[in-house]
Amino acid sequence: MRVVGFAFAVVVVIIGACAGQPNGPAAPSDASDRLTVVTSTTVIADFVANVGGARVDVHPLVPKGGEAHTFDPAPSDAARISDAQLLVLNGLGLDDWLLGLARDSGHANLPAIALAEGLEEVEYLEGDGAPGEAANPHLWMNVGYARLYVDRIRLKLTELDPAGQAIYDANADAYDDQLADLDGYIHDELASIPEDDRRVVTFHDAFPYFAAAYGLEIAGVVVDAPGQDPSAGEVARLVTAIKQTGVKAILAEAQFSDRPADAIADETNATVVSGLYTDSLGDAPQDTFDGAMRWNVDEITAALR
Repeated sequence: MRVVGFAFAVVVVIIGACAGQPNGPAAPSDASDRLTVVTSTTVIADFVANVGGARVDVHPLVPKGGEAHTFDPAPSDAARISDAQLLVLNGLGLDDWLLGLARDSGHANLPAIALAEGLEEVEYLEGDGAPGEAANPHLWMNVGYARLYVDRIRLKLTELDPAGQAIYDANADAYDDQLADLDGYIHDELASIPEDDRRVVTFHDAFPYFAAAYGLEIAGVVVDAPGQDPSAGEVARLVTAIKQTGVKAILAEAQFSDRPADAIADETNATVVSGLYTDSLGDAPQDTFDGAMRWNVDEITAALR
């Protein structure tokens, strides 16, 4: 993995601050008083819901089990944006279609924030674009970086709704404690795997930040980009790499078919770890970021052991 050595411009946010309440923050009395927040994915929606609590209504456009990279918004999604006071996306090319949808539907001036862009604390890793041009967008797979997302959400909700600051701060602090515990759990579980057994192949390029944070080595990816099938030559090279490096697991994802991974596993001794959650959440108990990440880690460590 290579570090991208350049800064990212943060998506411009145009704010119309809500009026404060004289007697301090309180939960809105009904749905009409809440901030309506539209997010690109269910993962980001979970972050917003944990910080906003009863003061926000959150609506992800990509449904659970959906694919953010190739999502094609429907007319109903444009209607959803028309009711929003804030758009929250990941950025870095993963879900920039959300800003395009807002622009095309006449809402280009809606407040918006791209959580992954312009974070000074982040060591950005190269993505699928040309060297130096694009960063891998999957920062939240490192829970430490997900905590930075949460703090950005806290600040933005407070900017739009100053009366809710005490609630947003308390919710964000409590959620940050939960994420810190999750981060420790992942570290402990993967540290229990011998280093020589931590080599994996992933379905697409969703795990570099996870691998860098928790000590995995990625030996290759099945597809260069979602929506593409690997060529025969690419499959052959990947099979060779798996055999040469002793890869034990191929990490497949819930939103994609296991078929390409299964075909590669048939020619190697690697195990396909199915149904992992990266760009999307799933059904309970994988319907929260915490639940999905714990599921991922339990499945991965079971295969590597």
